[in-house]
Amino acid sequence: MLEYVLVNIYKYLLIHYTRKARVVYMSVLVTGGTGYIGSHTCVELLKKGYDIVIADNLSNSEIDVVDKIEKITGKRPAFYEVDILDRDGIERIFSAHKIDAVIHFAGKKAVGESVEKPLMYYHNNITGTIYVLEAMLKFGCKRIVFSSSATVYGVPKTVPIKEDSPLSAVNPYGATKLYIEGMLKDLYVANKDLSITLLRYFNPIGAHESGLIGDNPNGIPNNLMPYITRVAKGALPQLGVYGNDYPTHDGTGVRDYIHVIDLAVGHIKALEHMDRPGINAYNLGTGKGYSVLEIVNAFEKINNIKIPYIITERRPGDVAECYSDPSKAKDELGWVAEYSLEEMCASSWNFQRQAN
Repeated sequence: MLEYVLVNIYKYLLIHYTRKARVVYMSVLVTGGTGYIGSHTCVELLKKGYDIVIADNLSNSEIDVVDKIEKITGKRPAFYEVDILDRDGIERIFSAHKIDAVIHFAGKKAVGESVEKPLMYYHNNITGTIYVLEAMLKFGCKRIVFSSSATVYGVPKTVPIKEDSPLSAVNPYGATKLYIEGMLKDLYVANKDLSITLLRYFNPIGAHESGLIGDNPNGIPNNLMPYITRVAKGALPQLGVYGNDYPTHDGTGVRDYIHVIDLAVGHIKALEHMDRPGINAYNLGTGKGYSVLEIVNAFEKINNIKIPYIITERRPGDVAECYSDPSKAKDELGWVAEYSLEEMCASSWNFQRQAN
């Protein structure tokens, strides 16, 4: 009896240790690392003790984000002003650093713009990713976390959306994400020693508690929350709500909004579980859907600010309703979204009040 108990204790400890003893990568290349999601992920990586190298062309961010990352963490990441379409520039980074893993954020991301300029999106997002992957193969880097999107589900037949739901695309931006996922799947078939994680984001909002980094795109925002915060600040006169005739409870589009720090932590969890070859896809969302007007009302209530808005035509490429089933990420990565909608709204406004 004692022998039986000891054997089972040993088995438990062995399994428990194996699950916990994940590989920690010393150096991670973060493409698009000064962008909204990228900068928050860099902060979380540095907090966890990773060395990071940022590559960004600063087309939709500012160089002072590097200073802000250092101010938050006390560590200054290596930074290269490099476009992913600059093949030689990407290779110079791999030559200068021993890169153990890549988190690939870099790419154009505006749905409406992608409809207007599809070739620009296909060239930038797909060709740039090819150059990053070529450099990885050339320099022996075998792990990549790809910044995918819920747009790969197209118009979902049912919600909440699971990872095995049908894949399609209703706009060029989503198509680039879907094609890159397919490209990575093909690459794994040809290179079975690679470890690839596809993270399908839903709608990130919120900002770091310091107020130093957040979503601050150039020009008129394409995403809802920075549009709201700029109206709240008086930088824009009113919010444009793209359509109120969708088949939803109030006619406006329903999305799964997730705090950007929860999203950033998801990348850490992905890295910690890339200790063996394979390819896996995970939804990163809360599993709850909120309409545009519900977000507006929540922001007004939490921050005590009125947001004027007008209803405009639907935006090309948008779908009516999209929210996740994130249970696979919980079961396999041990990741769950922790921030509330109220915290998302409050931190977004805290950042915008301090932004230039």
